[in-house]
Amino acid sequence: MQQHRAANKQFESFSASELYCPRCRTARPVRERLLLVTPAGEIHEYRCKVCSESLGTRDVTAKRPGEIVR
Repeated sequence: MQQHRAANKQFESFSASELYCPRCRTARPVRERLLLVTPAGEIHEYRCKVCSESLGTRDVTAKRPGEIVR
């Protein structure tokens, strides 16, 4: 059971390094930028490094409600 918890923890938080860009029509490296900080967490946006097309968002929730994630 201990190993199972450790394995799940390694995937608790991860971010994309490449995503498919519809404008470039191929997978491209991405930049992640912070869009919004709320009491519930943060919202990050992924943009293509080549053409700057918005490719999606990632929500990071705070560990405890009301705590600002840094």
